[in-house]
Amino acid sequence: MLNHVLIEERLALMAGYLRELEIIAKRPQGEFLQDRILSGAAESYLRRSLEVVFDIGRHILSKSGATELAGEFKGIARGLAERGVVGAELGQRLVQMAGYRNRLVHLYNQMTEQELYGIITDDLADLRAFIGEIRDYVARCAADHRD
Repeated sequence: MLNHVLIEERLALMAGYLRELEIIAKRPQGEFLQDRILSGAAESYLRRSLEVVFDIGRHILSKSGATELAGEFKGIARGLAERGVVGAELGQRLVQMAGYRNRLVHLYNQMTEQELYGIITDDLADLRAFIGEIRDYVARCAADHRD
């Protein structure tokens, strides 16, 4: 059975991280690229947001009996789409996010501030969509258990 409290707590954390990223994204690109503290904060909030995505995904898949999909980040992304937890389009974006998460964690020396700035200015809507689709899924599960 899904732990609704755990999921909502993680989504609330993620929403807070996204608010911080949106504040940072309002800074001019030149300022962002020159301020290592700003780019470091953005990287941390983005990485934490992605960890929330895959922690929640792993939880949902493992509780739904799809433990074989819950071991690897791209598998989590695909599994969420295959099981209808998120839509197909968001599922594809989650696969890309899984690759980006791995780069942030393991290939951090290859990440550029320009790339990071592009993500926080252009792609945060995908993370907001994740929050909405997960909340919708949890509500559907709760309704199914009331019937």
